[in-house]
Amino acid sequence: MRVIIGLTGGIGSGKSTVAKEFKALDIDIVDADLVAREVVAAGQPALAEIELYFGQQVINENGGLNRAMLRQIIFSSEQKKKWLNDLLHPLIREAILAQLAQAESQYVILEAPLLLENKLTQYTDFTLVVDVPETLQIERAMQRDNNSRSQIQAIIDAQISRPERQKQADYIIDNSKPDLVALKEQVKMLHLQFLSIQK
Repeated sequence: MRVIIGLTGGIGSGKSTVAKEFKALDIDIVDADLVAREVVAAGQPALAEIELYFGQQVINENGGLNRAMLRQIIFSSEQKKKWLNDLLHPLIREAILAQLAQAESQYVILEAPLLLENKLTQYTDFTLVVDVPETLQIERAMQRDNNSRSQIQAIIDAQISRPERQKQADYIIDNSKPDLVALKEQVKMLHLQFLSIQK
């Protein structure tokens, strides 16, 4: 079994950019967000169950999941949110584990925004955190998503705190510099370290 590195960081920290840099070094990436989308894609059994439970209103005209509508519904009902989590979390975990098992690179990266919150660290050997100051997180996320400062702040508040994330990290990438040079350097250094880890 190869070494699994859990990659995480707060919103706007640059996780996806870091994942792309590892991918460029021929490392397999399992993206938890992508897996979560695939599990509820049109034609998947989970989507049929969601439609049965929530009704036609959560399905858009092309037969896919109407995420905005679903978010609205579960936001106002703890019970419905729990039902959805109980359905999806085991399916997502199963799919993540299957993809990790299929990875062929010397080590594999599990990219997950909620790696620590959702206890996905039980499937990883080490935790790599992409770290930036909160002010920078807000700035970058606002630019990227066209969301308001308060929306981004609400997401940050819902995630694990920056000091807690740093405390749980085995490795930290500092992504506060504006250019990619420093980031690429850090990724290359870590890549060499990860290659030398024996399981």
